[in-house]
Amino acid sequence: MKEFEIVCPVGSEPKAREIIARAGGEKMRTVLVKRSLDCRKQPVWRYRYEAYAENEAYAPYVLPEYKDVHGAEPVIVIGAGPAGLFASLKLLSLGLKPVILERGKDVHARKYDMAALSRTGHIDPDSNYCYGEGGAGAFSDGKLFTRSSKRGDIREVLYALVKFGASERILTDAHPHIGSDKLPLVVENIRKEIIARGGEYHFGARVTAVERLEDASFSVRTASGEEFRSSRVILATGHSARDIYEMLRGVGGSLEAKGFALGVRVEHPQEKINYAQYHGQWKQGFPAAEYSFVQQVDGRGVFSFCMCPGGILVPSSTEDGTVVLNGMSNSSRNGALANAGVVVQIEPEDISGDDPFRLMDFQQSVERRMYEYCTTQGASHPLCAPAQRMEDFCLGRISKKMPATSYFPGVLSAPLHELLPPMVATRLQKAFPQVKIHGYYTNAALLLGVESRTSSPVRIPRDPETLEYLSIPGLYPCGEGAGYAGGIVSSAIDGINAATALALGPETLDASVAACRPGRVGLAVARNCL
Repeated sequence: MKEFEIVCPVGSEPKAREIIARAGGEKMRTVLVKRSLDCRKQPVWRYRYEAYAENEAYAPYVLPEYKDVHGAEPVIVIGAGPAGLFASLKLLSLGLKPVILERGKDVHARKYDMAALSRTGHIDPDSNYCYGEGGAGAFSDGKLFTRSSKRGDIREVLYALVKFGASERILTDAHPHIGSDKLPLVVENIRKEIIARGGEYHFGARVTAVERLEDASFSVRTASGEEFRSSRVILATGHSARDIYEMLRGVGGSLEAKGFALGVRVEHPQEKINYAQYHGQWKQGFPAAEYSFVQQVDGRGVFSFCMCPGGILVPSSTEDGTVVLNGMSNSSRNGALANAGVVVQIEPEDISGDDPFRLMDFQQSVERRMYEYCTTQGASHPLCAPAQRMEDFCLGRISKKMPATSYFPGVLSAPLHELLPPMVATRLQKAFPQVKIHGYYTNAALLLGVESRTSSPVRIPRDPETLEYLSIPGLYPCGEGAGYAGGIVSSAIDGINAATALALGPETLDASVAACRPGRVGLAVARNCL
């Protein structure tokens, strides 16, 4: 096997004759492994290839076969976000029938409720930017970058996304994304595959009770009065399903406070980020620039999160009386503004007490404070966001005039440095001037409150080998809502692992994870095997 790299100016691709020549001739099998944008000097694309001779082993990745499960044993899957969807696909490959219970609407019907949310401020508690088919990630750019390690084979996620409509670029791009305009179709195609193979979908099925019966089977009931029976249940409800935590506590289930992060959404003109990241060499047709940073301030991490180049800000509240923001981008990322969450790590020891809900209550109190400030100050929209220019925030002064924002409900000049908890505000005030991105610290940047749904502030403890809930055997909590993932890919992998452990046992799960190690076995394996 031979490795080589071809460097191209941004806007062009490697020519076939150059690939063949570098590979060593037409008889060599050539595989693109990774494409990355290098802006350290003159902006260029770097294409990394592997070339295999005829006598060299080459094993392209093949997705597991999805089986017909019309008459198979049912497994209830609560939640149709990334963890639930990929757990369901895994169940199909293992010959089990997924029965998906989703509290919200299908991915296309959700759009009407989200439009009403932005336009009028009306919150449907079961259908919004966090709840519904596809989960929160369906309308948050579809970023697929993950730092997770030793969790499983991420190829099973990426190749499935391509099978169901995503661009093949996600297999090789260093920072792959699908786009909020493209991801709904991918989610819909996954649903069609699951139904065609014999699985079931039930929308508007908000689960209110999970009871383990005397015969060790489960009775799962919904708000509409429906009951579903199964011997095993996968719980994949997402990071904002606070009622699920309450339900588990109500039956004596154990829960743990878990660290999360809280801060603001930061919005810059995209051209400023382009200028900084391309060192002044950005041109029309270049990809919109991204950024990320991590700092340590007073013993806690301060970091950028969910960066959306050329994106917009959206209201992500799931209950009345709160203001929560998130960001999204379409696949073209061609908007005038860039946004990202900049957040401060909050650990359980930062909030006194031993109640497992104390960080969740803290999270909710900050969301309510944002709402109450705008309401008492006469905001014209129920979901108006308190906002402050970056330098003004750091210097503790009110902003007299607001710059342009993509946030449709609008903003109100506010003392965010006072509205945010001191442990958050003081660290952000120290962090912003230190960000090593040219021009980042500027009063042209707008801070909006609050970014609080970074991850779950509660963990559902599970057996590390069987992945079963410690309090209820046969119940498999997974994904962001269970406290074991953060983002689309890691949630999907955790759902796959839960389905595998449920069907085949921990020994098979351990073997499948151990088998996935960086190696030269085909397309993007070195990057995609963690």
